[in-house]
Amino acid sequence: MDPQAALTMGQNALYMVLMLAAPVLGAVLVVGLLVSLFQAITQIHEATLSFVPKLITAIAVFAVAGPWMLTTLVEFIRSTIMAIPNHAI
Repeated sequence: MDPQAALTMGQNALYMVLMLAAPVLGAVLVVGLLVSLFQAITQIHEATLSFVPKLITAIAVFAVAGPWMLTTLVEFIRSTIMAIPNHAI
């Protein structure tokens, strides 16, 4: 495998990680900001108040986007494994 092929495969893998993590991270970020705003307005600083909504949001996003995430990941792994014979030494 030449260095360019290795770098391309690494770049594709990093892009896949970013694409799969973005929905969960984005939703948890928005909920975290809303909870922080609520805590600042009401001056209630309870640790579980910020943790539980983010956890529920992450579970909900995995429930909704999970099939798409799994299908995308399986397709990426399949195409990567199928490309191995083309990049052999």
